[in-house]
Formats: sequence, C-alpha cells, structure tokens
Amino acid sequence: MLNVIILGLASFLTDVSTEMVYPLLPLYLTTRLGVTPAIVGLIEGVAESLASLVKVFSGYISDRVQRRKPLAILGYCSSTLGKLFLYLSTSWGWVFAGRAVDRFGKGVRTAPRDALIADSIEAEKRGQAYGLHRALDTAGAALGVILALILMTAYRGNYKVVFLLSLVPAALGVGILFFAREMRGQIPTTHLSFRWSALPRRLQAFLIVVFLFTLGNSSNQFLLLRAQNLGFAPQIILLLYLTYNIVYALFSYPAGRLSDIIGRKSLLVSGYLFYGLVYLGFAIVGRASLLWPLFAAYGLYSAFTEGVEKALVADIAPQELRATLIGLHATFVGIGLFPASFIAGALWNLFGAPAPFYFGTVMGLLAALGLWLVI
Repeated sequence: MLNVIILGLASFLTDVSTEMVYPLLPLYLTTRLGVTPAIVGLIEGVAESLASLVKVFSGYISDRVQRRKPLAILGYCSSTLGKLFLYLSTSWGWVFAGRAVDRFGKGVRTAPRDALIADSIEAEKRGQAYGLHRALDTAGAALGVILALILMTAYRGNYKVVFLLSLVPAALGVGILFFAREMRGQIPTTHLSFRWSALPRRLQAFLIVVFLFTLGNSSNQFLLLRAQNLGFAPQIILLLYLTYNIVYALFSYPAGRLSDIIGRKSLLVSGYLFYGLVYLGFAIVGRASLLWPLFAAYGLYSAFTEGVEKALVADIAPQELRATLIGLHATFVGIGLFPASFIAGALWNLFGAPAPFYFGTVMGLLAALGLWLVI
C-alpha cells in the first residue's frame, strides 16, 4: 500500500498544479485571447486525444521492458514543462502547445503508474487502491482550484501569475516519485503477444462500450463555459469546479471499496445512467443557482466510474499485458474524445449552449444499456 500512497501523493501535487490552470483556460482563451468555443473544443480534443493515444504505447513499452517507474517520472516531467508554455503564451497556439505537451506527459505516465498500483496490491483490494489514488488525485485538484481562486483574487485576474506558480507543485510531484518502489519481480517475463482477437471477450465488449460513451463525453471545459454562459463570474466558476472536485474526492475511495464488494458492472451501469441525467440537467437548466447541485452530481458520477473502470480493466487483463491494456482502455477513450469535444463545440456554435449536453445525455443512456447487455 506504500506505493499506492506515494503514487497518490505524486498525483495529488501534480493535480494541484494542473487544476490551478485548467479551469482558467477556457476563460483565458475566450476573454483574453478572443477565441470561440469551437477553438476551445479543438485544443482540448487534440490535447486529450494525444494523451490517450500515447497511453497504449507507453503501457506496451512498460510491459516490454518490465519497468514502470522511469516512464512515470518522464511523464510527470513533461506535464511540468507544459505549464511553462502557458506562462509564455501570447496566442492560442502557445496554449495549444502547452496543453499538448502537458497531455503527452499524462499519456506517458498513466498506464505504467496504474499498472504499478495493480502490481503493488492484492486483487481483492484493487478497487479501494484505485479509489484511494483517485481520492488523493482529486483532493489535489480541489486544492488547485482553491489556490487559483485565491491567486486570481489577490493578483486581480492576472492569469500569468497563476500559470507561473503552478510550476512549483508540479516539480514537487516529480520529486516524490523517486521514492516509489519498482515491483519488477511481479511482472511475468513471458513473450508479449498483443492481438485484438486474443483479448478476453469481456474486455473487448467493455472497450467498445467505453468508446461509444466517450463520443458524448466532451471536455469538462464545456461545463465551465456553460457556467459562463449563464452569467457566472470567473471566481464563481472556480467555486463551482471546486464543488465538483470536493465531491469527487470524498466519494472515490468509498466507491472503490464498494466495487470490491458488489462488483464493478453494477456501479458502472449506474454511473453511466447518472451521467446521462446530469448532462440532461446541464442542457435544460434555466436558473444559474441550479448549477451548484449539478456540478456536485457530476462529481458523484466521476467518483463512481473512473477508478472503477481502471480496476475492471486490471481485473480482466492478463498480467503480462496489464500496462498495455490499461493504456488501450485509455486509447479507446482518446479515439472518441477528439470528435466528442469537436462535436460539442460545433453543436454549441450551431444550435446553442444546451445542444452538446443533450447529445451527451443520449450517449450516456445508450452506454449504460450497452454495458448492461454485453458485460
């Protein structure tokens, strides 16, 4: 469990850094750099897709060389560098480059790190291990939002100061990783053979459902733009995002433990259904005050799905391909994420703010049905 805590603390510090800047980016792009929601969708779609596409290759390399820790460190270093591009930005191209470098780092680190968590814990405690990691990760996100709010107030809306100071926790997150212990003896040394047809049928079905769901699950930045659309000031939008992260952090560990007891499928089906209802709320909301419970409800959805999805993949995947298939899961998410964010931006421009959320509602409900039928 010590490795899980160390990796959780690294994620905690890195998410402090990331969430100091992430909720500010759509506001910075639209109000300071003058771009449209479609450009926001383009930047996020490309950046997040890059992260997810890299994950399968990083996972395969990790399985191939039987090492997790060096790739994790490399990925966290790259994410730190990406924050520097944001500080230097004078146009949306710099932001695009910064997000790409940051998300490339996320792609490099995620599969090896998540495989190291699975290597470090017994199978019957895997849900709570991923839940604890998600809780620490999201607690860092909540602290990052608080720091962004304090700094934006203290420096009177100076985005560049926040971008610069975000480098400090990012560097600390890299440093703490050196205390993690490689679990090389637990990785089988058999020859790696990775073919889609050879994967377990349950895993094939789950990956297809995840891909379809992701088509309606656009970047969270559209939630922040929705709040701006309903008249919230940047500081209040940060508080909304803080509400989401606090709920997410509080319920991630209990959700992981619950999945160890009742199974992963029930929680995931319920989570996808709940996502559809929450997105319907974002589509039809008329009173700005109702965004507070909606952001809290979205935190519940995240808590009951993200860590549980990773635990399900780790349960099903052959041990010698664990990092590869954890990365493949993220890659399927990434394949759908670029069109999801681009479609969301286009729907917003063409039909108005509620349109992408209606689309997400339909995809969430279809994913819940698909998961129930095929797993």
